[in-house]
Amino acid sequence: MVQKYILDAISQHALPQDFTSAVSDHYAPVAASIAKRYQTKGTPLLVGIQGTQGSGKSTMADFTQLLLQHEHNLNVAVVSIDDFYHTAATRQQLAGEVHPLLATRGVPGTHDLALAFSTLHALSRLESGETLAIPRFNKAIDDRAPQAQWPQVNGPVDVIIFEGWCIGIGPQTDSEVIHPMNKLELEEDPDGTWRQYVNNQLASDYAKLFNMLDYLVVITAPSFDVVFEWRSLQEQKLAAKLKNAPPEQQAKIQTEAQLRRFIAHYQRLTCHGLQHLPAQADWVLHLDEHHRITGSQHNS
Repeated sequence: MVQKYILDAISQHALPQDFTSAVSDHYAPVAASIAKRYQTKGTPLLVGIQGTQGSGKSTMADFTQLLLQHEHNLNVAVVSIDDFYHTAATRQQLAGEVHPLLATRGVPGTHDLALAFSTLHALSRLESGETLAIPRFNKAIDDRAPQAQWPQVNGPVDVIIFEGWCIGIGPQTDSEVIHPMNKLELEEDPDGTWRQYVNNQLASDYAKLFNMLDYLVVITAPSFDVVFEWRSLQEQKLAAKLKNAPPEQQAKIQTEAQLRRFIAHYQRLTCHGLQHLPAQADWVLHLDEHHRITGSQHNS
């Protein structure tokens, strides 16, 4: 019999009822493996969940949190790397000082890693009776939410789930960075300044951040081609959510042309991750173009 908390979560995420099989066949074994790793390590466990845009990272993070809490009696905090994006003002400053493409959130170099490090460290040290506010980024206004809107986490935390599209991705070689791979790079970064800056970020501070991971789950897409369709669905959901919001928030919803340009910023490292990350992961979930989990593999 399926637990009520699972059925409630399926309803809240507007997922089909048969999603229960994905939870029992794939998410539950991952949660059990994470719980086993926690028992071995004995201290707050940092679990990365990586996948392309629109692959269901947030959905998996939420269900994994529920499973760990209800089935394994662990206190779990979920954090997204998206919530550590630099403010719009800081990204505009980077755009002026380094390269105009850094005004667009997403790639390594557009996150406030000092905030990420301090938040993760504070979560890991949180004691009983203590609370911590977790940063939130409001994509509807493309800026960090006011601190009064940040959710509170109660300590102590046993497992920290850290999800994001670039979690765990390493730098490319210099020879890979040289050649533009899409129209955006060819026309707006012809000398490679932007992509070299991004790659340098991956090789330095992001590497230190990702080296903190104790466990990595990777959700693989069949190809980069499906990412636009998946991301379009996300944008449609955001538009529906904001239909009664102020006009300035609705104006941030992207058109198809804007969305294609936005996703082009991610193409290089998304493809790089699809090629290399599965071999580095503790657990890999394989998706088809319809978001169905077709299989999984446990690498450790």
